[in-house]
Amino acid sequence: MKRIGVYGGTFNPVHIAHLITAEEVSEQMHLEKVLFIPTAHHPLKNEESIIDAGTRLKMLEIAINGNDKFESSDIEITEDEQKSYTVNTLIKLREKYKDEQVKFYLIIGMDNFAELQKWKEPDKLFMLAEVIVINRPGYFADDIKNDYSRQVVYAPVTNIDISSTEIRNRVRENRSIKYLVPDGVERFIQQNKLYTS
Repeated sequence: MKRIGVYGGTFNPVHIAHLITAEEVSEQMHLEKVLFIPTAHHPLKNEESIIDAGTRLKMLEIAINGNDKFESSDIEITEDEQKSYTVNTLIKLREKYKDEQVKFYLIIGMDNFAELQKWKEPDKLFMLAEVIVINRPGYFADDIKNDYSRQVVYAPVTNIDISSTEIRNRVRENRSIKYLVPDGVERFIQQNKLYTS
């Protein structure tokens, strides 16, 4: 059976912590592939600071170039829905891979896990995929009280306290983002004058 990780997010922009996390989870869970899926319209985030999905996808493609296990997907970008819901994405992925023997592993951060009850049809996620929860700076499994704690697999990853918000702020303040994002992503941001206002 093929084991595929599903790693969704805004990726606004993608940074090295995303890549390190995906690599470590891939290794721990023996995944053959990790699909990076930029969300088109995040149901739980303010969209004002989010640049268009096509541009975020392009940065993802640059970031993962050279890693044969990593693949980007536009499955949420090409849909017509007003909001991108993970449950719908997993259903579409199952349809896409229906001719193959595939098990999906949904990779989410502890911060997202803390809000899982706010997601659309959270119970259904566990029928569609194994849910992998990764640690995030400032979040602790013992502090999260919800009905899903016993249904998830915890995957400890290197705690790197980098956020896309911090990167956007640094760009706006004309400060360096070197080593926070891959070199190609840094060049792309500079060449396209992203996050400058």
